[in-house]
Amino acid sequence: MSSDTCREEPGRDLSTWTLDQLQTFIHDARGQQLETARVAAQGQAYNSSHPQEARRQWAKLSLLANRRMLDNAEEPSARLAQQDFMLRMWVIGRLGPDDTDPDWSPEALASDTLDALTFTLTQAAGLAEVWRDLPIEQIRELRWHKNLTAHLDNLVGHLEPGPVRERIVAWTATRQHLP
Repeated sequence: MSSDTCREEPGRDLSTWTLDQLQTFIHDARGQQLETARVAAQGQAYNSSHPQEARRQWAKLSLLANRRMLDNAEEPSARLAQQDFMLRMWVIGRLGPDDTDPDWSPEALASDTLDALTFTLTQAAGLAEVWRDLPIEQIRELRWHKNLTAHLDNLVGHLEPGPVRERIVAWTATRQHLP
């Protein structure tokens, strides 16, 4: 089925499509179409009746749709990054890590998360102490940091001891104080 057919029938239920059909659709999709495809693929990844490898493929497709939205965003989106991180953590936690694939590698997820944060740990901790007195823009950014680090409690147990794990542990403690 071509993506043109889907564009002519916007009410079509993408959750019934095959992996290949949805992948073709994502290639040409834009905006809300990508979000709809992301959700449909993620739903299939969560479907426990699928074999584990198929669930990983569906999750990969959901990540593709999400990343295409991020690529087309005018500015970085904490929501899109959080969706990426949460799905990757779900796969690592439920289907197991895979260090041969950076999407399912706990170390890669930890590094990607730390790279997405715009405040240092020290800055975030200091601002968290006085967040009620901050301008709304800084409160919003602190809240984004809280959302971007929502998966860290689950990630810590998958990380090898070392500096990255120590930074993740420190962020989990600081996260509790963010608005």
